[in-house]
Amino acid sequence: MSENGLASRRGKVLTTDTMNPSVKKVEYAVRGPIVQRAVEIENELKKGAKKPFSEVIKANIGDAHAMGQQPVTFFRQVLALCSYPELLNSPLFPEDVKSRAGRILQSCGGGSIGAYSASQGIECVRQDVAQYIKQRDGGIPCNPDNIYLSTGASDAIVTILKLLVCGEGRTCTGAMIPIPQYPLYSAALAELGAVQINYYLDEENCWSLNIGELRRALVDARKHCNPRVLCIINPGNPTGQVQSRKCIEDVIRFAAEENLFLMADEVYQDNVYADGCHFHSFKKVLFEMGPQYSNTVELASFHSTSKCYMGECGFRGGYMEVVNMDSDVKAQLTKLVSVRLCPPVPGQALMDLVVNPPKPGEPSHATFMKERTATLRSLAERAKLTEQILNTVPGIHCNPVQGAMYSFPQITIPERAVQEAKEKGQAPDMFYCMKLLDETGICVVPGSGFGQKEGTYHFRMTILPPTDKLKILLQKVKEFHMGFTEQFS
Repeated sequence: MSENGLASRRGKVLTTDTMNPSVKKVEYAVRGPIVQRAVEIENELKKGAKKPFSEVIKANIGDAHAMGQQPVTFFRQVLALCSYPELLNSPLFPEDVKSRAGRILQSCGGGSIGAYSASQGIECVRQDVAQYIKQRDGGIPCNPDNIYLSTGASDAIVTILKLLVCGEGRTCTGAMIPIPQYPLYSAALAELGAVQINYYLDEENCWSLNIGELRRALVDARKHCNPRVLCIINPGNPTGQVQSRKCIEDVIRFAAEENLFLMADEVYQDNVYADGCHFHSFKKVLFEMGPQYSNTVELASFHSTSKCYMGECGFRGGYMEVVNMDSDVKAQLTKLVSVRLCPPVPGQALMDLVVNPPKPGEPSHATFMKERTATLRSLAERAKLTEQILNTVPGIHCNPVQGAMYSFPQITIPERAVQEAKEKGQAPDMFYCMKLLDETGICVVPGSGFGQKEGTYHFRMTILPPTDKLKILLQKVKEFHMGFTEQFS
C-alpha cells in the first residue's frame, strides 16, 4: 500500500474523541466567547467596518496596564537595570535603584536574570517575602522555607489543588469554592477531576460569607464526595466584598472543626476602599486565635504582582506561604514545583520589589509613595462611581465595591429576552452581554461564567478604565440596559 493510502486510512491520533476528557470540561469565562467576539470586532474596526462605536472597551479582565495605568517608576527602573546591567553605571538612576538591582543580580546565577533560579525561588526574595509577611501581620514569624515563589498566584493555587486531589467516586476530593467565583477554581477542579462544591455568598448582605451556608454545602457534598479543602477569595473576585475579622475567625473555626485544608486567595489585599473595611490576612487571624488553631489548621495563602497598585500582570510574579503542612507533603510539593524548573526570574525580581519597596529617606521613596497613593485613591473613587451610576439604572442593582477591581451588578432580564436566549442556546446573561458588546463595544463577562443563584443574572466589569472613559462606559451601559428592557418588554 502506498504511503498516501496508509496516511488516509490512519486518521488523526488526537481528536476531541480521543483527547483527555477532563480538558473538555474546562471553561474560563474571563477569556471565553465574549472576548473572542470582542477581538473579531476590533479586527473589523481596523478594516474600516462601520459600527455605532469607534473602539472596544475591554472591561472583562483585571489588566490594569492594558487599561492605561502607568507602571511604578521604582519597579521599572530596577527591572531595567536587572535586564541590562550596564545601566548600573548610568548617572540617570538613583542609588537605591542601583543598590537593589545589584542585590538581585548577585542572587542570580552568573549575575543574570536570564539564568534559572532555585525551584522554590531565589533565596533572598523568599527572605524578603517572609519579612514582609511578618511586618504585615504585626510581628507573627514567617519562615522563608515556607515561601514558594510562583508564576503568578494562579500557578500556586493549581499546584496546591494538585496535592489535594485524590480518590474516586465517594472518596474523590471535593473542594468548596464561593459562588460567584473566579473561574480559575472551577477550571482547575475540572481539569484535575475533582468535585466542585458550591457555597453561595449572600448578595443581599453585600456578598457576605455565611457559616450556615458553608455547613449546608458541606453536609450535602459528603453524600457523594470527600470534602477536603475550603477556598476563600478575600477581597472577593468577582464580588468585591471584604471579609470582617469575625467572619475570618468563624471560617477558621469551621475549617478546624471539619478538618478542612484552607486556601486563602489574598491577591487584592491592598485594594480595600470602603469605610470601615480592613484587610485581615488569614495567617494573622489564625495565629492570633491561639495554638489550638495556629498549630493545627493547614493553610496556604497566595499573593501576586498582578493586582493591588502594581497591576504588573505580564511579569507573572507571585508567591504562596504554607502553614502547618506535613513535612513529607512539603517535600512532595518541592518536588512538584521542581518539574517546572522555576518561576520567571523577572517576575521573582518584581515580587521582591513589591514586598520590599523604597524606605523613608531613600531617594525613590517619595515618588514611590506618591504613585502608590494616587493609584489606590483613584481606584477607590472609581469603585464608588461605578456603584453610584449603576444604581441609577432601573433594573440594575450594584452592591458596594468594598475592594478588589470589579463590580458584579445584578441585572433584570425580561422574559422575552430569556426565551430568545434559550432559542439561541445561550445563557440569558450571555445573550445580554453579547448584545451589549455588539451595540456599544463594551466587553463585560456574563455572571453565568462565575456562577450565580438560579434565576438571577449578573455581569462582571472592571473598575480599571480611566475615570473619563469609565463615565462614558457606565453611561453607555445605562442607555443600553434601558433600551434592551424596552425592546424585550
